Amino acid sequence: MTYIEIIALITAGIAVGFINTLAGGGSIISLSVLMYLMGLPAGIANGTNRIAITLQTFTAVSNFKKQEILDWRKGIKLGIPAVIGSIVGAFIAVDIDEKIFEKSMAVIMILMLGFIFYKPSIWLKGKQSLIDQKVGPWQMIIFFFIGIYGGFIHVGIGYLLLIAIVMGAGYDLVKANAIKVLIVLMYVPFSLAVYIYNDQVNYLYGFVLAIGNVFGAYIASKFAVEKGAGFVRWVIAVVVLLTALQIFGVVDFQGLLKHE
Repeated sequence: MTYIEIIALITAGIAVGFINTLAGGGSIISLSVLMYLMGLPAGIANGTNRIAITLQTFTAVSNFKKQEILDWRKGIKLGIPAVIGSIVGAFIAVDIDEKIFEKSMAVIMILMLGFIFYKPSIWLKGKQSLIDQKVGPWQMIIFFFIGIYGGFIHVGIGYLLLIAIVMGAGYDLVKANAIKVLIVLMYVPFSLAVYIYNDQVNYLYGFVLAIGNVFGAYIASKFAVEKGAGFVRWVIAVVVLLTALQIFGVVDFQGLLKHE
């Protein structure tokens, strides 16, 4: 591994750790670097990325806990069905048109962007009546299916979790982000184990990438608490717009990394 590759992985990791902790979709960056710059096949890149994601979420959860933002009890209850779903998702081979899937995700993210600015109070203040409710069967079903998606692809899982946690459980964006990273921390090691079992992990690249992810996650978790839900909302807005531009072909960030 060259110094340029090490710098590229760590730099990408910092961006991914920051984006994933505050919003979601950051793994597009790390997967692009692993595939187009480091030359890994898609399956191995997907498995390798989960090493960094595991350490990234551990860092973010630890920092959110230290700042007394994390609702452990509710987070674990919502995370259990996601863990089960992620194991199923990691084993599933889905035959789906990638372009149709990407455009569907772009539409979902743009709709989320509309919700963020049309009903900002939902995201900024939360809803105590929902927070006080016990976790119901319908919530467990929703998080089970989100877990399936996370186990299979993971990219963009943060958006789905934030929608479910804010809209369905009543938390504001800061507390929702804390629960989001806890749930990801719960399920990613299980899906990582499946990739390890199938020899789909490059450990050297994964741990070098993780250096950046950990640093980015630490910064983001500090910013989320210090700056508040309004700051998180704007980070999500910027990330959603850039990702949508990439998916719809207006700009090609991934193409910049491809070998000629």
